[in-house]
Amino acid sequence: MHRYLLDISFDGTAYHGWQRQPNGMSVEERVTQGLSTLLRHEVSIVGAGRTDAGVHARQMPAHFDTEETFDCKQLAYKLNRILPRDIVVNDVSEVSTDLHARFSATSRTYHYYVHTHKSPFLRHYSCLITYPLDFQRMNEAAAILLQTNDFATFCKAGSDVKTTICRVSRAEWVYEGDADRWLFVITADRFLRNMVRAVVGTLIEVGRGRMSIDDFQKAVDSRQRTRAGESMPANALFLWQVEY
Repeated sequence: MHRYLLDISFDGTAYHGWQRQPNGMSVEERVTQGLSTLLRHEVSIVGAGRTDAGVHARQMPAHFDTEETFDCKQLAYKLNRILPRDIVVNDVSEVSTDLHARFSATSRTYHYYVHTHKSPFLRHYSCLITYPLDFQRMNEAAAILLQTNDFATFCKAGSDVKTTICRVSRAEWVYEGDADRWLFVITADRFLRNMVRAVVGTLIEVGRGRMSIDDFQKAVDSRQRTRAGESMPANALFLWQVEY
């Protein structure tokens, strides 16, 4: 048995997330269809995460197993010929069967983009914020996440998870300059469903002055989703990097 790792990028606008869904097309389903067509047998792939509907990925690793061997560059080329334009396979490599796209990952990094001046070119991949934000205070609040273990406050209600423990190693707002665009970077060993968008929404409350740093800490400590801010729109969120 051979295991191959795909490095996939996709624009999630037209999809109901990465994972197969009964009510709409997913990125996983599209890639699986392409692979099955090329290999002429049913293939099952496993992604590194489960991005929500409308979320994008610069890097989504996914593995599949097969008895066959083939030229990895040629497979990537052929896959890209039949996949839609909003999904790209950047690379295919043979890896050890011990490597699991999801469980072997040691960290994941997400980017969330906001811009503060209306732009026709950013609207699909960044969130327009028209009210003033204090990004310094938002970074002070974000630093609390580095000392936090339990992220139940930012977990979507009703999520079927065994634990809400995560280890965040980076959480900060970075100014990009163009069109007054800001980027929130967060890296952790794992993420809960809707976690990043809920974190950003709560930090926005701090930036608006509607929540103090102390209130943010209390919200985190409460482990109650109702104490956090609203979930931000999905179109500005990118799964940026997965490390092994």
